[in-house]
Amino acid sequence: MGSPVNVLDGDYLAITLLVTAGYQLTGFAIAWTFQFDKITDFTGGSNFFILALLTLLLGQEFHGRNILASVFVMVWAARLAGFLLFRVLKTGSDTRFDDIRSHFFKFFGFWIGQILWVWVVSLPVTILNSPKVSAGVAPGFGTASDILGIIIWAIGWAVETAADLQKFRYKSTNPPKEKPIDVGLWAWSRHPPYFGEILCWWGIWTLSIAPALGGTHNSGARSALLGSLVSPLFTMILLLFGSGVPTAEKPVAQRFYKMAYPEDDTLTGHDHGERKPTNAAWANYQAYRGQTSILIPLPPTIYRALPLWVKRTVLFDLPMYEWTPRS
Repeated sequence: MGSPVNVLDGDYLAITLLVTAGYQLTGFAIAWTFQFDKITDFTGGSNFFILALLTLLLGQEFHGRNILASVFVMVWAARLAGFLLFRVLKTGSDTRFDDIRSHFFKFFGFWIGQILWVWVVSLPVTILNSPKVSAGVAPGFGTASDILGIIIWAIGWAVETAADLQKFRYKSTNPPKEKPIDVGLWAWSRHPPYFGEILCWWGIWTLSIAPALGGTHNSGARSALLGSLVSPLFTMILLLFGSGVPTAEKPVAQRFYKMAYPEDDTLTGHDHGERKPTNAAWANYQAYRGQTSILIPLPPTIYRALPLWVKRTVLFDLPMYEWTPRS
């Protein structure tokens, strides 16, 4: 088995990129042809599973660290893909794509972005499983970085899983529409699944870098492992500034405002004075927003007591997430 693996050595990243591009473009062709969203998120999540399993099998080095890092990615991907597929099948469509589904280049651009997301975020396990890294001398499994990575990933996965389950159960009870979700982790964070996802990828990266910290003498492998830091950083940037928190905050605020002021069809900047809302929706949302951390879970009593500069810097509660009718 040694020689086929060696042939793949120099092209390992290219192979995973080609597999990702082929899988995502096939998904795009199906989604565009039939104009539906049933496979969009599933294709993204399941792609991570494919890359983790593929790179582990191609590397032919089944050490504890390689196996565990790959399994962590596959468990995370299977849960995410399965949950998102179940959700879209239950709801029938994904409203995020309503404005781009019928526009070829806009919809195609989303899938190109998904290729980039999957390939970049998978880099820690892809590089760890690469023969040039996995076949080198690495410290035995159980180093401090291994243990820390396992703990971080486990907390992140538990938070993400629990938050998705809590929200699903909450919505299935037909709760009052004018009241934001404030059960379980959602009482401590406005976006706990995003926090859990960020932790998962910090954990996978931390678990994967032990050979770079004290094992391999291959400088290229060491640099590649440390450079895979781009994975958790890209995840944070995407969720904090891209298709995560920003795209979730504004529609929620607008929905509660519209419930309070159904006659206002502008939502763009007219001064409505001190007019009282027609129901409690807007007041409920503002109260929830004022006491609930944007990302990192904290008890409301602690969050309220923190100075604004701490919320802005340490907790990432940035002004860009704020929305008012005049914004």
